[in-house]
Amino acid sequence: MRLFKLCLVSLLLVSMAYAMPLNSSARSSIPADLLQLISVDYRAIKDSPTAMALKQQLLPDNIKQFEAALKNIGLDPDKDVDTLTFASFRSGKQGVKTTGVASGPFNMKAVLKKMKLEKVTPKKYGNSLIYPMDGGFVMSFLDDSTLLFGDATAIRAALDTKDGQTLGMDTNGNMADMMTSVDSAPVWSILDQLGTQNMMRSALGDAAKVADYESVKKHLQGSRYTMNFNNGVNFDMAVITSDSMTAGTISSLVKAGLMLKKMSATAAEKIAVDNTTIDSDGSNVQVHFKANDQQFQSLMHSELFAAVTH
Repeated sequence: MRLFKLCLVSLLLVSMAYAMPLNSSARSSIPADLLQLISVDYRAIKDSPTAMALKQQLLPDNIKQFEAALKNIGLDPDKDVDTLTFASFRSGKQGVKTTGVASGPFNMKAVLKKMKLEKVTPKKYGNSLIYPMDGGFVMSFLDDSTLLFGDATAIRAALDTKDGQTLGMDTNGNMADMMTSVDSAPVWSILDQLGTQNMMRSALGDAAKVADYESVKKHLQGSRYTMNFNNGVNFDMAVITSDSMTAGTISSLVKAGLMLKKMSATAAEKIAVDNTTIDSDGSNVQVHFKANDQQFQSLMHSELFAAVTH
């Protein structure tokens, strides 16, 4: 399965006490057959060397194009975007699709006036209007402060969900429950069952080749993670399993995988292993990682970091 690659990280400013949960308009546009959801507090990226380094490494080219497209319609990403949310979902015969939602204090009337002056003509779709953008994107306002964007097929699928033509993510109890546990964090993500199985196999490395993982992977139900940067970098991931025995087995496998990784690890990865704790809590596997900014910037380029953030 091609996992969702649009993974961003950001810095939470000291003055910000809370990140903003996914708003109702954005949530209503996310289909039920969700693979991964990532939400990022976009406001603070520019204010930290660590965040800027991460943006340079991980921000996909098409999102850079989206930033340019926003500017062309009169929106400044640095001022007008509070959060970016990306959803990867299955869309029938169309395969896996990705949409983005930008939320912030938009001046929607000014944007529409500018587009009208430039003779940009929208197309009516259901109860919404779809506008072309530069870079191959199209967009649709979900409300005065929420902008849906992506390719045309993905946007139509999201608008069908918004209009009640297809089931939304709130009917996907597993993903909805996981989101409730993390959506107040500055950076958070939820991943479905198959994505979690693939992610864990990648993160375990050689340890995943043992029979125990193959026997327990079907009991993995999903995963969620949060990141914050209040004092250095804190990464917390929970892998949801069906029972405490599975959680204990996975916890042991992760610990074994880290020890195997440490034997051939780079200096940065060895520090990461030493700064990581793994425990099982009921049916969940809890992974906690903490590092200072310098350690984290060194870790960004490692295979270990790539495994848990893609």
